[in-house]
Amino acid sequence: MQLRQHLISLSLAATATAQIFQGFNYGSTNNDGSCRGYDDFRGFFERAKGLPGTDGHFTAARLYTSIQCGSAADPISAFQAAIDTDTHILVGLWASAGRTVYENELNALIAGANQLGTAFTDRIIGISVGSEDLYRSSAQGQANNAGAGATGVEIEGYIGWMRDWFRGTLLEGKPIGHVDTWTAWVLPENAGVASSVDFLGHNSFPYFETTKPNAIEQAADNFWSAVQQTESVAGGKPVFVTETGWPSVGPQQRDAVATVENAKSYYSQIGCALFGQRTTFWYTLVDANTAQTDISFALTPIDSAVPKFDLAC
Repeated sequence: MQLRQHLISLSLAATATAQIFQGFNYGSTNNDGSCRGYDDFRGFFERAKGLPGTDGHFTAARLYTSIQCGSAADPISAFQAAIDTDTHILVGLWASAGRTVYENELNALIAGANQLGTAFTDRIIGISVGSEDLYRSSAQGQANNAGAGATGVEIEGYIGWMRDWFRGTLLEGKPIGHVDTWTAWVLPENAGVASSVDFLGHNSFPYFETTKPNAIEQAADNFWSAVQQTESVAGGKPVFVTETGWPSVGPQQRDAVATVENAKSYYSQIGCALFGQRTTFWYTLVDANTAQTDISFALTPIDSAVPKFDLAC
């Protein structure tokens, strides 16, 4: 408990002059693999703002890609939906599919800025080059068959490329970061990424940390310990919590049990300590990961705006 309070104090000091945002993660597809469009994003952004018990505080969205699903390089329709719902955006570019796809990501984002102007760019919290690419390319990620990733050298190159292409555009000067797990952030070979970014995104799921006791009773200590690990390599830069949550349905992971009661306990212990104190993107409003068909992190079902449990803090 003392560790948690200490880390909250550090967060307050680091973000005293910065606005703090609270939102959810949004993929470009639905859990059945179909593409999300403007109406989907607008509906979810409005649902997030209207969640009972939250006083309308879920007003931000984190994206994984800037490309509209089903196109090669069209700007994702979430950009327009964010304008129309006054939602702030942590923009994402997928960085684990090679240089050609990353170039398409850059072109889509720049096109979005050119088409939508300051109505879009003024709502940008920051821009993340990739998501868990370093973890997937690490020995741990490869052992877990996590999929294609990107090395620290590649991510550093992508960040430099972005800064070059942003010069003279409405995107110039926007904070640029990267999102990953603490286990990837602390690897020596990734120190250059931490040096290159303006903020670090921290993904943490104590539910999945099966190398140590991870029952819901240990969740808070495990979470804050992980945050401390990421902050240890951040050099005083802001650390956003970009993904965390506990499933209400799913297979047991060592000591971690997925139930609605435990999901609520995790939200109350972790979410309520983060909200308003540190920029946080909860995982998640609705399920959309096609690789997770036997597990649900969603606070609401896909077809209902009614939360699975009381969200009041």
